[in-house]
Amino acid sequence: MRTNSFTQPESEDHGRLNTCPSAMSQVPKWFERKFDLSFPVELYPNLCIRLRGTPARLEELVGDRSREVLVQKPEGKWSAQEHAGHLFDLEPLWMARVEDFVLGHSELTVADLSNRKTHEANHNARPMGEILAGFRNARLRLVDYLHKQDPTSFEQSLLHPRLKQPMRLVDHVYFVAEHDDHHLAWIWELTSG
Repeated sequence: MRTNSFTQPESEDHGRLNTCPSAMSQVPKWFERKFDLSFPVELYPNLCIRLRGTPARLEELVGDRSREVLVQKPEGKWSAQEHAGHLFDLEPLWMARVEDFVLGHSELTVADLSNRKTHEANHNARPMGEILAGFRNARLRLVDYLHKQDPTSFEQSLLHPRLKQPMRLVDHVYFVAEHDDHHLAWIWELTSG
């Protein structure tokens, strides 16, 4: 028998219902994820709107949390604020990969898998509002750029350097949306305690 993984709202937290899923004690490891890219290219508008909504979802997750909660580093891992900063840090990569498609490159731009930029950024020393504003501006530039592309461009494929599989532009948009959700899940877990 399948059970619902979400608990019923039992208490309020800062005026919001606590709807943290009971089964979400650990967010899956990003580098162990597999991606099914067999969906139709026509889903690109739905995926683009997911990207456009990420800044609002991020702001909702962290908006009323104390600085103490946001910068807490459990077991030396990233804090919620560092996860938010990481989303901002990767916007240039996502834009570069869209440009790879537009310019007809043979392979997507390689990511720094060590996340050096995030480790060196000292996001916990920055005001969260600065991270949120920077992320929102960068993300809206990305979504606006995607919106200007011809719908047929979302069918183009390039090799993803880590996954070693072809990715259409629509797949790249899905990949970014899933990456967003991965870090939003971490932030939710870190700030819902």
